[in-house]
Amino acid sequence: MAIDSERLRLRPVSPDDVDRLYVLDADPDVMRFVSGGEPTRRDTIADWVVPRSQAQFASHGTGMWTVSLRRHDMFAGWVHLRLPRHSAEHELELSYRIAREHWGAGIATEAAAALIAVTFLSTDTRRVFASAHPGHSASHRVMRKLGMRLSPLALSAARLSGEQIDDDIEYELLRDQWAATRGRHTVDRTAGRHRRANGTIGMTG
Repeated sequence: MAIDSERLRLRPVSPDDVDRLYVLDADPDVMRFVSGGEPTRRDTIADWVVPRSQAQFASHGTGMWTVSLRRHDMFAGWVHLRLPRHSAEHELELSYRIAREHWGAGIATEAAAALIAVTFLSTDTRRVFASAHPGHSASHRVMRKLGMRLSPLALSAARLSGEQIDDDIEYELLRDQWAATRGRHTVDRTAGRHRRANGTIGMTG
């Protein structure tokens, strides 16, 4: 199964992607706000990251999707919707990681928007949330472009502290909010495609 947006193709991660993920995480600039610049071990990716995502796909239909440029079939990074730990709510946590050479091109926003659209259209997910380091301005911009807002938790923390927040800042997008602002679409169930007024998001088997 794949998800196509205007420029991108998203595919569920597989063992064939281990080397690409390893090279991505080997860039200290990419990992600056993740691990302080430290790379992810290859065996961690092969033995934990990929199998864990595949297990979530098998059990819940969600996980990590690789992102490639459709025109050149060039790997650009990944976007992830995962089940949060210790939550009984119908919610998923969004994360993304894009190779440095593709920064500033809107790849993270386009990929995440496509995945969120398919998720809200085809599942009972009520809330998508994401967190970013206070200093990671690019990630904050992506979340705002997706229509996400500061969560009540983040707003409460800001009011209580009255100062700069050092912890990750949480944003959220509720299903009703998405439907009101980005949900103008028609669904062609025969073709299995989701068409929207501002572009086409296709699901292929």
